[in-house]
Amino acid sequence: MKFIRFTKFLGDNFGISSEDLMRALSDFFLRSGFEDQFRFGEAPQGGSLEQLEQAIRDALESGELFSQEQVEQMMDRLAEMEPEQMDQLVQQLAQQLADDGYVSIGQPGESAERRVELADGPGSAGADQAKGRVRFEISDKSLDFLGFKAFKDLLGSLGKAAAGSHDTRETATGVETGGSSKAYEFGDVLNLDVSGTLTNAIGRQGLTGEIELEYEDLMVRQSEYQSSCATVLMLDCSHSMILYGEDRFTPAKQVALALSHLIRTQFPGDSLHLVLFHDSAEEMPLSKLARVKVGPFHTNTREGLIAAQRILRRQRKEMQQIIMITDGKPSALTLDDGRIYKNPFGLDPLVISRTLEEVHKCKRQGVLINTFMLAQDPTLIRFVQQVAKICRGKAYFTSPRNLGRHLLLDYMNNKSKMVH
Repeated sequence: MKFIRFTKFLGDNFGISSEDLMRALSDFFLRSGFEDQFRFGEAPQGGSLEQLEQAIRDALESGELFSQEQVEQMMDRLAEMEPEQMDQLVQQLAQQLADDGYVSIGQPGESAERRVELADGPGSAGADQAKGRVRFEISDKSLDFLGFKAFKDLLGSLGKAAAGSHDTRETATGVETGGSSKAYEFGDVLNLDVSGTLTNAIGRQGLTGEIELEYEDLMVRQSEYQSSCATVLMLDCSHSMILYGEDRFTPAKQVALALSHLIRTQFPGDSLHLVLFHDSAEEMPLSKLARVKVGPFHTNTREGLIAAQRILRRQRKEMQQIIMITDGKPSALTLDDGRIYKNPFGLDPLVISRTLEEVHKCKRQGVLINTFMLAQDPTLIRFVQQVAKICRGKAYFTSPRNLGRHLLLDYMNNKSKMVH
């Protein structure tokens, strides 16, 4: 939905594309509550138009919308602009995002005609009131773009191909990748290695007339096979994910978007579901991930595992796995009567024992658990190592900066197994 332009901007837009704006505003769209640590949950309707325009203004003034060659010249041009001209440029760029389908701007229940009445002129009180009430919401197109950007940023420095062409160990895309040759054995798929087969035949009989192939001449190429996989990504959104001077939840959200992009483009037979766990746990559609903020306070890992198992039981995939991203110890437990038992002090024996019960259930169901721990507390390390040992999974002790690279590479490596 479009909103009414308050004034007509007669200048150019400095050659700034919507894609440039999305790159510069990606952190703004994925805010996790780090700036406001006392408000929790999902941000309703995305945000106000004023917030979006302020984010665009900040991006312009920081120079991140311009290349290194242009930044000095563009900053001089911005400095020469009157305040009204800057306002008009910002409004035009916000409208450009809406026109290109990256955001929807408007107020539910209010017609475009009503917004025209309120915005009856530049600088009018009606315009200010209308802008204050109008809200924006990012679209599915924005989520796709942010997922691709995160995937490219996380893996762009690895491998030899561009994003969208990665596969394990820099081989090739798709379901199969070329492998070494081996002598054919009964039951092998006849993926014939022509050059190897001919070399064997010529070596056996020489170049004398027609080449006759024998059974022992046959060579076949081995391949890597990616089996279908159902993945549940468990994200810890307890309050500690934004405490201690570090935003750990926004990188986790970026990883989820990048993983979604990877699965959709390279492993379309796979499935990805998202579970948020805090005092309790719930499944969250990936389409709402960008607006999720941290909170409440505690970490109910057991409830997250229960929700993840419930999702995986609906899937019919050869591989089933849980990827858990957390920075804290299990500190909450849902009792049989529905009450939440909480103990943030130390590793509570009741909470730990009930959590490990669910880990053992995952093992019996063949569900792999890989844990990415964003903390270095020795007691937490021992707990995570115990989870990995039970389920024969992996435990990574990482930081928000390299979380994405480790997780995506681990996912792709686990996808491949050799078949002969």
